[in-house]
This record gives sequence, structure tokens and C-alpha cells, in this order.
Amino acid sequence: MDRKNILVTGGAGFIGSHLVRRLLSDNIWNVTVFDDFNEFYSPEIKRENIREFDGNENLKVFEGDICSSETVEKVFGAGDFDVIVHLAAWAGVRPSLLNPKLYAQVNVSGTLNLLEAAKDHSVKQFVFGSSSSVYGSRCEVPFSETDVIQNPISPYAATKAAGELLCHTYSHLYDLRTVCLRFFTVYGASQRPDLAIHKFSKLIAEGKPIPVFGDGKTRRDYTYVDDIIHGVRAAIDYDKTPNEVFNLGESQTVELNELIRLLEENLEKKAMIDRQPMQPGDVPQTFADISKARELLGYNPQTKIAEGITKFVKWFKKQNPERF
Repeated sequence: MDRKNILVTGGAGFIGSHLVRRLLSDNIWNVTVFDDFNEFYSPEIKRENIREFDGNENLKVFEGDICSSETVEKVFGAGDFDVIVHLAAWAGVRPSLLNPKLYAQVNVSGTLNLLEAAKDHSVKQFVFGSSSSVYGSRCEVPFSETDVIQNPISPYAATKAAGELLCHTYSHLYDLRTVCLRFFTVYGASQRPDLAIHKFSKLIAEGKPIPVFGDGKTRRDYTYVDDIIHGVRAAIDYDKTPNEVFNLGESQTVELNELIRLLEENLEKKAMIDRQPMQPGDVPQTFADISKARELLGYNPQTKIAEGITKFVKWFKKQNPERF
């Protein structure tokens, strides 16, 4: 069987490195990781994420910035890519309030650079990592792909919505299939240290207070990373329509107070709560309607929150044996 060529931007990150592992295990892909190893969180964590692939002849790693058209052209010139999976982005709702220009530059202009390169190099499939944040602050649940997304409440959300619109535009104008995946609160082994489950686990383990914004009754559709990777892998093969948007979530909401209880139970330590006011940009609830992904991608999440937290804490304890 002829091997296919795939580019994964942000491939050293949390979701990206899990995807790279899956693609290499398929044994049909030549994988190129394109990552700038920026300091949003420790670059060494990202290098460690892909260190296990050292020496794999089917993997290349290219360090560079998606905002540089020259760098992007160099990457595309070195690989005849069949598929692009674009996961590189500056992430996070709250940080985007502090540096909206950076988020716009990387998440919008960087995405445009990649779409231009995909067009110029006749790539046929472009999978875009979007976010549930595009739905904004909604009362109606669950969130459906047919919902209007014209009311984002953070710069991060606005940049992801813009990325989706660019994908639609390039799909309409050029022979480029685009698949946008709205991720719902992904967690699991190697999760970014700034995200709540990892951050809370570290603070609880150290006996330090955890910041809880509001009364702890906000709800999130937490999705285990293995389930997300199943959805991304299916999107890579999707060939039905020229442009689609899919929710990838667990389709079960969990209250923040319940999440903290599960962490306490698995860490066998009590959390100290530092109550703080609700933050601008935060939404009260996320809840994915995944019926479309089930039907068209065969997406079928398997990991409920109790099992997922147990798996995460097992990984976390292995990474921090001195705390236990």
C-alpha cells in the first residue's frame, strides 16, 4: 500500500501528539509535525510529548511559525501532503482577553497562511481544530452545528469562528475539502498544565487552594482525548461533502463541583477552594449535540467522566511520584 503524507500543525501539543501517535500506529502515514514550541506553556513539555517518536522513519518534525508565509511555504515545499490537520493555535479564553492581537494574528492569519498553501499545493483535505467556545453564552442546549455562531464572547472564540469561515470560503472557491471540528473541553494524559483538570490536580496534590470562579455550578462537556482522536481520525477520511462542521464532545455535562469531587476522590486529598468572581469570557455551560458526528463520522465516545478522571489521575501520579 502506498503511504500517504499528512501534516499536523501543533503536533507536539496535547491533542496533536496523541493524534501523531495514532497516525504512526496506523502505519500508512508519513507524518510531518509543524510546531513552533512557543512558551504559552513549557516548550520542554511539548518536546517530551513527541520524544517517544524519536527515530521513527515515518515522522519529520519542523519547528517554525505558521504566521510566516515563507516558513509555511518551506514546509509545504518539502512534503506532498494529502491531508492537513491544523491544530496549531494560541488557546484559552481568559488569556485571549489579555493579548487579543496575538490571538488574531496566529489563529486567523496563521490559518489563512495554511489554507493558501493548501490551495497552492493542491491539497485535497483540510481538517481544522475549532472550539465549542464559538457558541458563546447560550441558554439553549445541547449545542448544534446548525446554531448561529455570531455571538462569541471572547477573542479566542471569535478567532475560531473566523477560522471556520475561512475554511468555508476556501472550500467554496477551490477544490479543497474542509472539515471543522468543535472540540468540547478535552482532557486526558499529557493535558496542558493550564487547563482546569491538570491545574487543579497539581494544586490539590501540593496542598494549595484551587481558584473556583463563581459558585462551582458551571457545567462543561468534558471529553476524553482518546474519544477526540477517534473523531479526528474519522474526519481525516471524511469524503462526503466539500465543507462540514462537527461537534466532538462527550454529550454529557458535568458540574464543576462534581469534577472537583472526582479529583479529590482519585487523588485521595481534599481540595481547598479559593472562591473568585466569574470571569469575563467564561460561559455557564457547554453541551454537545453529537448526533451529526455519530451519523457521518461514526463518532461514538466511550469514556465517561468518572473513568476518564481515574485514567488522568493515574497518569498524573506517575508524572509526580514525589507528591504521593
